Amino acid sequence: MKMGGSTSKVKGVWPFSGSGAGGDSASEAGDQSVARLKGSRSATPFVFTRRSSLYYDEDGDLAHEFYEETVVTKNGRRKSKLKRIMKNLIPQGTVRLDHPCIHVDFPIILCEV
Repeated sequence: MKMGGSTSKVKGVWPFSGSGAGGDSASEAGDQSVARLKGSRSATPFVFTRRSSLYYDEDGDLAHEFYEETVVTKNGRRKSKLKRIMKNLIPQGTVRLDHPCIHVDFPIILCEV
């Protein structure tokens, strides 16, 4: 595997083809695998939802991170710092994508340079 590859490291069944991983021969590649994908009802090469990285706080605000300003007095000098809030945050959950994306483990080359 190349460094920086984004394929799944799990061996087993390809989610799109219905056959074993790495078991495809050269004669099955190309149009036949595309036709096999169209006939498969259990999986699609498109991703319609993703897990969000945003959180809700106690007030219902939505953001990646939350901070509160605290005032620290040291040697008679007042200094304000930002303290990151990690408690009482609720993840946003699953979000529907505006435009479907192609799955990372899609087994067909779409464009060859």
